[in-house]
Amino acid sequence: MEFTPAWEYVSDTVMGGVSSGAIKTEVVAGRVATRLAGQVSLENNGGFIQMACDLHADARPFDASAWSGFEVDIVGNDESYELRLRTSQLTRPWQSYRASFLAPEKWTTVRVPFVDFKPHGTEIDFDPAVIRRIGILAIGRVFKADISVSAVRLFCS
Repeated sequence: MEFTPAWEYVSDTVMGGVSSGAIKTEVVAGRVATRLAGQVSLENNGGFIQMACDLHADARPFDASAWSGFEVDIVGNDESYELRLRTSQLTRPWQSYRASFLAPEKWTTVRVPFVDFKPHGTEIDFDPAVIRRIGILAIGRVFKADISVSAVRLFCS
């Protein structure tokens, strides 16, 4: 199953950080993609920029229990990024399920099984039947972020 994400930009400025960036839909290395680019800063307790979207426009949960995980077609700058999921069970903005991946300088498909997502800020077990939101983050260290996404899909093993 393939999604057509309505990506939105979010940064640490929502909590006083000073990271900067933007998202833009453009042709990247021959493919139409949404590009997240900017500078991640750790100043003022910051440290992230992200592109994120709800899986349903009305933010209701999406039942992905029939699938094994997410596939994302990406190209980047050989840096490490995070794929994050939020479910309807999570109530605090810092809670999520996280998996890291490398964004190489040529188009590649990153496959992240649900079992690879680790809980953060919660003891609630991950439930793929109630996924609400997906995000791609540049986070946790000072660096120049540059990652583009051309497709987001669910896959079965």
